[in-house]
Amino acid sequence: MGGAFLAAALLARLGGRIGLPTIPLFILAGILLGPHTPGIVLLSDPHDLEMLSALGLVLLLFYLGLEFHLDDLKTGGRRMALAGGAYLLLNVGAGLGFGFALGWGVSEALVLAGVLGISSSAIVTKVLVDLGRIGNPETKPILGIIVVEDVFLALYLAALQPILSGADSLSTAVMDAGKAFGFLLLLALAARFGTKVIGRLINTPDDELLVISFLGAAVFLAGVSEWFGVADAIGAFMVGLMLGSTTSGERIRKLVHPLRDAFGAIFFFGFGLSIDPGDLPTVLWPVLAAVAVTLAMNVLAGLAAARIYDFGPGPAANISTTLLARGEFALILATMAAAAGLDERLSPFIAGYVLLLAVLGPLVAGRSQLLARVLPSNEPRPVRL
Repeated sequence: MGGAFLAAALLARLGGRIGLPTIPLFILAGILLGPHTPGIVLLSDPHDLEMLSALGLVLLLFYLGLEFHLDDLKTGGRRMALAGGAYLLLNVGAGLGFGFALGWGVSEALVLAGVLGISSSAIVTKVLVDLGRIGNPETKPILGIIVVEDVFLALYLAALQPILSGADSLSTAVMDAGKAFGFLLLLALAARFGTKVIGRLINTPDDELLVISFLGAAVFLAGVSEWFGVADAIGAFMVGLMLGSTTSGERIRKLVHPLRDAFGAIFFFGFGLSIDPGDLPTVLWPVLAAVAVTLAMNVLAGLAAARIYDFGPGPAANISTTLLARGEFALILATMAAAAGLDERLSPFIAGYVLLLAVLGPLVAGRSQLLARVLPSNEPRPVRL
């Protein structure tokens, strides 16, 4: 555990001197010190860090919820739904088409639709924090798209599970999806109408008690969410959404920072542990093709979101590049596909695709101004007489 922290810190310090973001360096530390690479092996089984990695994801999404104010959701709900729907339509649709084009099978195509279609909430959050863009105008639609993706994710997983397991009962699939949606609705109602009560329960002048309280609430509700078929990180996001609007919200944002950064690093390090570089050459060309498709769809989705929100080329480029990375959800799908006995090429393909975008995403996001130069402007051209 100590070696994981130190290795991630060392690589991040070296990379920081040449302007590299921390996320791919944390992942690289996991690859170099994992069981699939010659040399020093800190952890032979990636599952040894499973709980700590899960905690890192929970805290990243909890922080994201703290930054996403309920007022933004009330005033911009329609535009958020439009932007999120456009993003999913373009990316999930392209992923499904790409899956069928590979010819690996129908179940495999459904898995690839989710892999190519859903952004990494953890990496998106980290990119926004690292680049200092939390307060930017385009961050609201970015967070809105993430929320729409997360709602879709819960329903998608509930619908996909019986298909991959070979279940032929439509009623079981509908029941699972209904349970997940009902729990999400309950959390949304609590965030909308229970803020004052929650604020009184969480409020305390003692920082130690406040940390224990919000950490316990985030982790507990994340576990309950998972039991209802909703991704654990979504439950943590909803807790952040509730607490961010309370009188203790500003203090919680400051107190959660070191926890978020420390365990977030372990999440990305653990992700690197699961990647076997030896499997990547066998699926190199499909991975490169998938990355090209994702790049194109993200640019189109960024332009669509910019038009919905009346943004110019700069914010459109920031939206396109910030949402580019894929991560934890793709790894969940890889695990489900392996358990279901699907095409054995899926796992190395997903690992290579996620790794490339996890590295490329933060790098491209930091240089989004280059993309902004070539994007069309939403401003009307002057009429020449």
